[in-house]
Amino acid sequence: MQSRPSQLLRLLLRALHALWSSLAPIWLWRMPGRRERVAWRKGVAPQPVPVSVNYHFTRQCNYKCGFCFHTAKTSFVLPLEEAKRGLGLLKQAGMEKINFSGGEPFLHERGEFVGKLVQFCKQDLRLPSVSIVSNGSMIKERWFKRYGEYLDILAISCDSFSEEVNVLIGRGQGKKNHVENLQKLRKWCQEYGVAFKVNSVFQCLLIEGENTGEEALREAERFVISDEDFEQFLQRHKDVPCLVPESNQKMRDSYLILDEYGIYFGEPLYSLLVVFLCIFQMRFLNCANGRKEPSRSILDVGVKDAIQFSGFDEKMFFKRGGKYIWSKADMALEW
Repeated sequence: MQSRPSQLLRLLLRALHALWSSLAPIWLWRMPGRRERVAWRKGVAPQPVPVSVNYHFTRQCNYKCGFCFHTAKTSFVLPLEEAKRGLGLLKQAGMEKINFSGGEPFLHERGEFVGKLVQFCKQDLRLPSVSIVSNGSMIKERWFKRYGEYLDILAISCDSFSEEVNVLIGRGQGKKNHVENLQKLRKWCQEYGVAFKVNSVFQCLLIEGENTGEEALREAERFVISDEDFEQFLQRHKDVPCLVPESNQKMRDSYLILDEYGIYFGEPLYSLLVVFLCIFQMRFLNCANGRKEPSRSILDVGVKDAIQFSGFDEKMFFKRGGKYIWSKADMALEW
């Protein structure tokens, strides 16, 4: 009997993982800065715990936000079973909260893919908190009917209540009104028992190769404001009880970011290109130097090894309030 395509793909990925594991020690040692990072790790560096992880499983998006720092450079999405395997490894390493983001997470398979991941994380892994960050434009009520019980928090990106401003930013889709859709989603969250959150960008974070630089798909410099402007904004809105501000300094290294996959362009790969395309999956992204430097794949080397090169500032994570009441079972959802 002929195997299904998905089964063949999983077998191929595992074979490629094995090949990568045998080649990686020599090849990775030649990567720029690798020797220095290994030497740093052999020092007193503590072992961070991935308590809260942000999994950007897709880069594709239907919006064109001018300041986006995770742009549509690829269309790759890891097969569902491989993504579940990685999430299981993260749970074993201490993960309590998973946040799914993109790109736009509801774009792939019309939300079914992220729905299955949400259900798996809550039902099988029994994580205390499962959340999604979305622009909200692709979410239908039927998704809440099927997966709402497994979701703790839905965060919708909205930077202005003026639709004209949203269009200028890049959050516009013709006749659809971003603000009206936001209000509809809040109502559905209320009906299906999901905590509702609004994510707003006030201070643009520049990342080389994403929203600044020659290889970037965005030019976000025009959105940059000074630290003084940001502080003045906070002072003007200090009486807003639900405002939780995060400066660029707090954000850059205090989030554990897991990507979909990528390619190392340090030198030509020639016939090995396909191998590297398939192998680099579920890597932590280190943004400490103003660009995204990937770790090795957690599917290849495990979480403990990969997280050492994530640049994750665990102290800042707790200092900025990264761990909070994030399970809806512990929330008093007042509507």
